Amino acid sequence: MTPWEVFAVKYADRNARTRKDSFLFDDNHDQPHDMDYFMWVLRRGSDVLLVDTGYDSEEGDRRGRPIRLNPVEALAPLGLQPEDIGTIIVTHLHYDHAGGLKHFPNATIHLQAAEMAFATGPCMCHGTLNAPFTADHVCEAVQRLYSGRVIFHDGDGDVREGVTVHRTGGHSKGLQVVRVLTDAGWMCLASDASHYYENFLEGKPFPIVVDLDDMFRGFSIIQSLASSNDLVIPGHDPLVRELFPSHGPDHIVRLDRGPLKGIGS
Repeated sequence: MTPWEVFAVKYADRNARTRKDSFLFDDNHDQPHDMDYFMWVLRRGSDVLLVDTGYDSEEGDRRGRPIRLNPVEALAPLGLQPEDIGTIIVTHLHYDHAGGLKHFPNATIHLQAAEMAFATGPCMCHGTLNAPFTADHVCEAVQRLYSGRVIFHDGDGDVREGVTVHRTGGHSKGLQVVRVLTDAGWMCLASDASHYYENFLEGKPFPIVVDLDDMFRGFSIIQSLASSNDLVIPGHDPLVRELFPSHGPDHIVRLDRGPLKGIGS
């Protein structure tokens, strides 16, 4: 199989956070703990897959969480125009992962059936559970469904040769992760199955959780999918930009050649 190029594209950050926002039962709960927000690009020749879409300035204003770059602007240095994106893997429908769907009008999305059922079902009657979702984003996914542009997966699924998706749940009912073949080996884009390296390496759950048992199980799944823990890519850890080489602008790092140093270095 031919390996893929993989890029992490940062579009936002939140730095007024503490460790209690990132870990349950943490002894140092009041210490600062920053968060980065990423999309991921997989490229092999002319074939380009986008993993998640980020959210735009409109959503940022609504939530009081401003962004640094709109999704379209963030992807531009990779030579990507929104109308050129034909496939998006949506790891889950939370606002910061599916909030930019409307900017990619030609894309078919890959989604777990469990995630669509969760985001449109009775659980959304509870404010705590629906808080990370935005109705307009979910409606955009439903509109894609009715126009024949949603491919559902039920657990493990193939997207391309060398690219597969795997449901973990935990943080959201239908959360899925992406396994991709790279020059460095099999990589797992963990998205919110592990927001930080510390979540999966030390078994520390993230506080926004639907099923804690699934979250712990997900920590094991993402490690089993990657050739090594150095190739598990958390969804929000600023360390990613320190461990992997930059690619052009400082908001893009290249993942597929492996890290400059190991996690424990």
